[in-house]
Amino acid sequence: MSAELYIGLMSGTSLDGVDAALVQIGDGELRFLSSTYLPYPESVRAAALALHAPGPDDLHHAALLSNRVAELYAHAVAELLESAGTEARHIKALGAHGQTVRHNPAAGYSLQLINPALLAELSGITTVADFRNRDIAAGGQGAPLVPAFHDAMLRHPGEHRVVLNLGGIANITDLAPDRPTRGFDTGPANMLLDAWIQAQRGLDYDENGAWAANGTVRESLLTGLLAHPYFSQSPPKSCGREEFNLAWLRGCLDGSEVAEDVQATLVELSATSIADAIRTHCGKPDLLLACGGGARNIQLMAALGRKLPETRVTSTDSAGLDGDSLEAIAFAWLAQRTLHGLSGNLPEVTGARGERILGAIYPA
Repeated sequence: MSAELYIGLMSGTSLDGVDAALVQIGDGELRFLSSTYLPYPESVRAAALALHAPGPDDLHHAALLSNRVAELYAHAVAELLESAGTEARHIKALGAHGQTVRHNPAAGYSLQLINPALLAELSGITTVADFRNRDIAAGGQGAPLVPAFHDAMLRHPGEHRVVLNLGGIANITDLAPDRPTRGFDTGPANMLLDAWIQAQRGLDYDENGAWAANGTVRESLLTGLLAHPYFSQSPPKSCGREEFNLAWLRGCLDGSEVAEDVQATLVELSATSIADAIRTHCGKPDLLLACGGGARNIQLMAALGRKLPETRVTSTDSAGLDGDSLEAIAFAWLAQRTLHGLSGNLPEVTGARGERILGAIYPA
């Protein structure tokens, strides 16, 4: 298969912005070439948050946000092409995730807002979108999808690795030698941390976990948070803001908590739920490779190291894949799979009835 250029575009549950990555795929290899990040305007973030719950004229607001996300994706593509010194005509396709506002595989759907026809029109590049619903149609969760990419890029024949994506939600990929790849969402990573600091201090995120470092873990609160039924469910499973949100967190508080203590407890919640999931379903991996924004949270990474003392905890950067761009790279890879008629899901991960070609294609 000759080498081709693809762009992956990802905006996750953290609602912080668009990650775009340019890769070259072919001859059995993938080369990461360049990336860019475009932060969301506050109006876009607020509109996406509003659509996570029922409201008036939802269909109209969803359509408007789909167009706005497509415009932001196109802007990110233009910036990426300029920084990489290449042109749209050289790109085989875009893999566009869109912005998740509802994820309900039990009801048979997952909704990622984007107008892919508009993105193809604005960018002049063939666009692949709607990756999750084909897996859901086959009985799967539609998530997580990145374990198939992790399996292709990060599996090692002699080392038990777990890949941990620390986005709004945490998901793991278990890459044990001589065992099929497994993966699932473990629960919140940054989602509650970001929501709490924004509510209390008006900041988008807790840089390096510095605010959490000033607090003390409240064990009674942690116990109550860990009682959420999602943590005891068996995989395959996936989650989102439907399960973990600011309203749920506030319902677990008694009003006496110091704000910094809540933040410290939320770090412990993320680390504990991740470590418990790894011990229960993966055993004792040799290496934990973290990626996503949470990999820069010093407090969270340190807590993971303490809870998994027999495992070396580091970032995917050490394995040659940029942790900040990894999910965007994965959707470039998924787009390549779609265009070549190759499956993009792992039934062992999502619970689908079999392998499926994911995504819908919108020609330029």
